Amino acid sequence: MPSPEQTLEQFRRPDCRDSDSRSFSTISDDDLCSLLQLRHHDPHSILGAHPTQRGVLFRAFRPDAQKIHLLLDGKAPREMRERAEAGMFEVLVEGLGEVPSYKLQVQYPGDYIVTIQSPYSFPPTLGDLDIYLWRENRHQRIWDKMGAHVRELDGIRGVAFTVWAPSAAGVSVVGNFNSWDGRLDMMRMMGDSGVWELFIPEVDEGLIYKYEVHAADGSIFMKADPFAQAMEIPPATGSKVTQSTYRFEDERWMSARANRNPLRSPMSIYEMHLGSWRRVPEEANRPLTYRELAQQLPAYLSDLGFTHVEFLPVMEHPFAGSWGYETSGYFAPTSRYGTPDDLRYLFDRLHQENIGIILDWVPAHFPTDAFSLGRFDGSALYEHIDPRQGFQPEWHTYIFNFARDEVRSFLLGSAHYWLEEFHADGLRVDAVSSMLYLDYARKAGQWIPNEYGGNENLAAVKFLKELNEQVYAQHPGVSMVAEESTSWPGVSRPVYLGGLGFGFKWDMGWMHDTLEYFSKESVHRRYHHRDLTFGLMYAWFENFILSLSHDEVVYGKRSLLDKMPGDRWQKFANLRALLGYIWARSGKKLLFMGAEFGQWREWNHEASLDWHLLAEPDHRGLQDLMRDLNRVYRSSPALWQADHEAAGFEWIDANDPDENVISFIRRAPESGDELICVCNFSPVVRTWYRVGVPKRGLYREVLNTDSALYGGSNVGNAGAVVADDIAWHAFPNSVSLTLPPLATLWLVPPSE
Repeated sequence: MPSPEQTLEQFRRPDCRDSDSRSFSTISDDDLCSLLQLRHHDPHSILGAHPTQRGVLFRAFRPDAQKIHLLLDGKAPREMRERAEAGMFEVLVEGLGEVPSYKLQVQYPGDYIVTIQSPYSFPPTLGDLDIYLWRENRHQRIWDKMGAHVRELDGIRGVAFTVWAPSAAGVSVVGNFNSWDGRLDMMRMMGDSGVWELFIPEVDEGLIYKYEVHAADGSIFMKADPFAQAMEIPPATGSKVTQSTYRFEDERWMSARANRNPLRSPMSIYEMHLGSWRRVPEEANRPLTYRELAQQLPAYLSDLGFTHVEFLPVMEHPFAGSWGYETSGYFAPTSRYGTPDDLRYLFDRLHQENIGIILDWVPAHFPTDAFSLGRFDGSALYEHIDPRQGFQPEWHTYIFNFARDEVRSFLLGSAHYWLEEFHADGLRVDAVSSMLYLDYARKAGQWIPNEYGGNENLAAVKFLKELNEQVYAQHPGVSMVAEESTSWPGVSRPVYLGGLGFGFKWDMGWMHDTLEYFSKESVHRRYHHRDLTFGLMYAWFENFILSLSHDEVVYGKRSLLDKMPGDRWQKFANLRALLGYIWARSGKKLLFMGAEFGQWREWNHEASLDWHLLAEPDHRGLQDLMRDLNRVYRSSPALWQADHEAAGFEWIDANDPDENVISFIRRAPESGDELICVCNFSPVVRTWYRVGVPKRGLYREVLNTDSALYGGSNVGNAGAVVADDIAWHAFPNSVSLTLPPLATLWLVPPSE
């Protein structure tokens, strides 16, 4: 079977001027010329069956066919006559008042005979209302209409294809079902909508296809379907017809989610890359499939106590090294690990283990690969035509034209698709900063100001607001998360208050400051104490997620454990103290895979995590700490009920840089629960260290990162300490503590 590229070379469109068009009395020369050149906007007006005063005229365009016979029920086959040796066949059946059901028996050289149902005998599968809503960016389920869908029309099963290509002169469906021959299945444009449609009967799910797009300038492109819900395994780039038969069994989770307020709920997120979490070394180091992950991942996350898992993009992407952030299939899960229903099964199993699912999603830019969205119909269709607005120099990718209604309809449809069809519990929108600023990663003269002379991308701002308003209105209980690294105001504030409408924002400033502090030897930390405390100056301006993500453990930045200073023991102690501090601080939590047990190596997307390290006590101890952190965190409303309110946090002492010590209180205003966190970020044991507390009584030490259980030196306070009637740190009472080296303590005060 020839490849699509070979087919294009083999089947050059004919010069219609060489054809004797005069024999087609009912077809104009222009129509015939356009059809033979595969550039006709409505091939159905010529091909198929057409009533006349004398009967019904049947036409078919089958280049390379030697003979075609018309097959009518109850009648002898009628041979169709070829006109002008151009592959056009016709026959008039007199006396027919209505168009009957019919088939075509096509004979090719070598006596190869195939019987087909003509695709030009079927009505459109897309209605005027669907097209109107698509163009107005108001369609609620556009993925059900655009793309390729198994349908039954007039009792015949087939596939309906629909694609948007308004500047194309002609579009054909090509694939492994028609030898990639663009002459056989030409599409029609629906009015002036730019939407092309064709129902191909007697084909089914599983077939591989693309669109052969004929541009106005004569160029021909082979394009994957932007709305495809499955694609070939890369590096192959064909789209694949698929039909889901999966039935979710997560009703309990979905019902509870609809009534949950994520802002006032625990959120401990395990960020991971599907292809490198675990691999199978015995089988050429292949990654686990979706189904295999479903047997291992939910139980692992449940055991460690994480509330959510965040996946680096699961959407199809041509280059594995992009980790999914250069998306080519906005409606297609990557086929590297299985089918779309296999992914649904994984998500279902996660929900049944009470694990929420956040998907990284990339509406900011897309790759320039020839098969993908770029210059889709010969014009800048999805991207902005001006490279100063439509090309991202930092990543060498195209930027979506957010001012175009159909582009926003496409992207909004993608967002709803993952939330609706895969039951995702949220989307983390990547690279929001690059969307907000017209001069992002550009020098002077390389960008165009907006209509007011500013650098804000007003169309992108409008899109983001529209996205968040729609998602929260239609999917109660989900979370929209922004990866936004600037000081743009109100990223996680409601649109009606002037914000962008996200539910959460990654705290990139806190992340950089915190890692800068922890990278220093303790003797130098006193000079960087502000890095540790500055984040609390703005902690309630946004709804922050404290993220230690994949971006911090690649490209020479070293793994989280290896960033820590000191010898082996100090590295582990520092990391344990850091995690204890983060899980107590205001803000939701995110940790990239491998850090929970102390991966030494930087993350490599082509290799498994180093699970063998768990055979060593200090790595196993770190994982045990992670389990206990999540256990106590989830059971302590003080640590999450008021993450984004000043009422949920109070400093005890933020100003002891010489000792490398900080202390603070976390509160749940509604229930009155409290938890005290004391951190000693020096390798020195501090005895008789006095800390102010709000009340008298016994304070239980519910977590100590220096416990021998986690690989620490087991210095502590014997599990509890009694408060003295000594005022300290502006509090009426205080406790005298033994602070372990490089450790974090959590203390719970007596209940009322």
